[in-house]
Amino acid sequence: MRKRYLVLAIAVFSFLLSFPLSVHASDNTVDDQAGLFTSDEIQQLNDKAASIEKKSKAEVFIVTTDDSNKDPYKFADYYLLDTIGKDKNGIIFYIDMNNREFVISRSGNMIDYLNDARTESALDDIEYFMSAQDYFGAADSYLVSVNTFFDKGVPKGHYRVDSETGEITYYKSLTPVEIILAIVGAGVIAGGFVLLSISKYKLKFGGGYNYPVKEKSSLQLTEKEDRFINSFVTTRHIPRNNSGGGGGSGSGGGGSTTHTTGGGTFSSSGRSF
Repeated sequence: MRKRYLVLAIAVFSFLLSFPLSVHASDNTVDDQAGLFTSDEIQQLNDKAASIEKKSKAEVFIVTTDDSNKDPYKFADYYLLDTIGKDKNGIIFYIDMNNREFVISRSGNMIDYLNDARTESALDDIEYFMSAQDYFGAADSYLVSVNTFFDKGVPKGHYRVDSETGEITYYKSLTPVEIILAIVGAGVIAGGFVLLSISKYKLKFGGGYNYPVKEKSSLQLTEKEDRFINSFVTTRHIPRNNSGGGGGSGSGGGGSTTHTTGGGTFSSSGRSF
């Protein structure tokens, strides 16, 4: 009997400990240094961000300041870099009340889910609330956009463009249909090859057939010398546009323009208000 009560007490204690841990996991989303949100609004934003983080495997942040003299784009990049590490999955919505700018910066997989065009679309919606000084509405709109675009998946034909080198990297992922077609196609080709070989050489499984290697085989070796003369690599420089991030508005395909900050790769876009 005493052992049963001990086990029950341990179970209850462990259950109670689980609550602070789950709250802490979502409480790091909003860093409202400028005091733009009420405590109830912060909790709503935390809850909505937590559901996005769970399915996207990315950290989601909302940060506000009213006394920063740093470049808003660099500030947002370094906030992600210092909080989650280099090239980890994350996204931040940063409101700089001192410089009167708001920025969305992406890292890791969020660079691909929110390309330039999708980010501009999100900024269009956010700008409506920012112009009305509805900062909670702006932050909520940001989370809605992130959730919507993640659910849509990486745009077809997506690529990254390094703004400093001009290098273009294409993103490729296999869909379930493509995987099934590849497996079926490989099976058909392999089966056809086996049947062709059996038919051509009149093979019988278990028949003890031995191919006369010495009589049927021959080997000829030739020597060829190739000299490497020269090679050329052409790149083009694409300047970074801090005022818009490139790509135009809308939520269609296209690429993400990236840059390097502190050794990490980021893609950021923003506007003044």
